[in-house]
Amino acid sequence: MQQIIFFFIRNKNFLLFAVLFIISVALTIQTHNYHNNKYVSSANFISGGVYTFRNNITDYFNLSKENEQLLQENLMLRKRLARLQETIVIEKLDSTVFPSKYQYYTARVINNNFSKTKNQLTLDRGRNDSIKIDLGVISSKGLVGIVSDVSSNYATVQSILNTKSRINAKLKKSSHFGSLIWNTKDPNVVQLIDIPRLAQLEKGDTIITGGRSTIFPEGILIGTVKDFHLDNDDNYYYVNIDLFNDMTSLENVYLIQNNEAREILNLEEGVEDVEQ
Repeated sequence: MQQIIFFFIRNKNFLLFAVLFIISVALTIQTHNYHNNKYVSSANFISGGVYTFRNNITDYFNLSKENEQLLQENLMLRKRLARLQETIVIEKLDSTVFPSKYQYYTARVINNNFSKTKNQLTLDRGRNDSIKIDLGVISSKGLVGIVSDVSSNYATVQSILNTKSRINAKLKKSSHFGSLIWNTKDPNVVQLIDIPRLAQLEKGDTIITGGRSTIFPEGILIGTVKDFHLDNDDNYYYVNIDLFNDMTSLENVYLIQNNEAREILNLEEGVEDVEQ
């Protein structure tokens, strides 16, 4: 306590000057509009800079949470869109109770191969999350692949960059369809084969899923026509497709389950048994 008193005694002149200076500045700001406005502007500039710096830091650490929220919101919108597309073709149907043919799940890519001939992805969802073999996998930009195996907490996906992959696809403008394959040369380019020569092809045409399987609904984006030529027998086109997806940089994906797939497959198997 004695040292504090000695401090004030030693610095009494400076402290008196500081108090009088602060009082004079405060009076000047309060009695002159120009100085008052300058003070407010300076204070706002400083506080705004501090708040911006603080928000940038907090936003950075909240990116993961925000990303998950956006993923869930996109999932909800995809479900609504699927229900809407199904109800459009049925007149006077109550869309609030009409069950969707497709069910969607979200997942995060934790491993992605794209430099091999039979590339796979690994997802952080598995059997415990209702993930099954043969679910379609897409991203916000387009086609990714098909679930090939599942464990309790993880799933592997056969990428479209896989020589075993063969997915039904078609021209958006004419509905001529063929099979989507990969020739292993470029991870950003896949091939569409078996397109009949009668199809009117142009560079830049959009390619989408054909909907002729129990895995993917019709209309999932794939890419655009890069170039094309007739095959050896001149009956079908061999088409190179620039993918909408960057298959070398995948993070969040959606999985699609066709709720009617088992019924369709059972029916088709029955027809095959009859033919045999």
